[in-house]
Amino acid sequence: THFLQTYHHLYDWTNHLFFRDDSYFGKQEANGTKVFWGRGNGWVLAGIANILELLPKDSGLRPFYVQLFVELAAQLSKLQDDQGFWHASLLDPDSYPSPETSSTALITYGLAYGLNHHLLDTSYLPVVRKAWKALTSTVDQNGKVGWVQPIGADPKKVTREMTAVYGVGAFLMAGTEIIKLIE
Repeated sequence: THFLQTYHHLYDWTNHLFFRDDSYFGKQEANGTKVFWGRGNGWVLAGIANILELLPKDSGLRPFYVQLFVELAAQLSKLQDDQGFWHASLLDPDSYPSPETSSTALITYGLAYGLNHHLLDTSYLPVVRKAWKALTSTVDQNGKVGWVQPIGADPKKVTREMTAVYGVGAFLMAGTEIIKLIE
């Protein structure tokens, strides 16, 4: 019930993305687009994957979640940059040109989960491969995962030195699905 309420309130049917909250409904990025936070939409994709993992196969709710997962995956795949990253702001990467690990890792986890569970077709393989290559480039020589946007509620600038446990956790989640995909 709560997910459906949130979906109906925060989902943008034009862009097939989620607003962070309703305070973003009227906000725009520097390029004039709506504000859609990369990590927030990554959380949604990963969250739907987790719901699908727990939802009984015969649940009447399953078709809704599968359809939303596929729709969100399709839109997010189109927003990947040439290096394989997603950015803090999904529709204004020029204002946030740095890679962003937490959004990239959460989206990669979701896409790889979709491939592993036959929710997505093999056309997503190049997207996941490119994303995993990008993610592994964020790990420095000491094993630190960088380019993780700090705690916040909206897109923020990020640097190579920035890290946080949720970025590392998302990286590990993506890695577990990549291993399953390879196997």
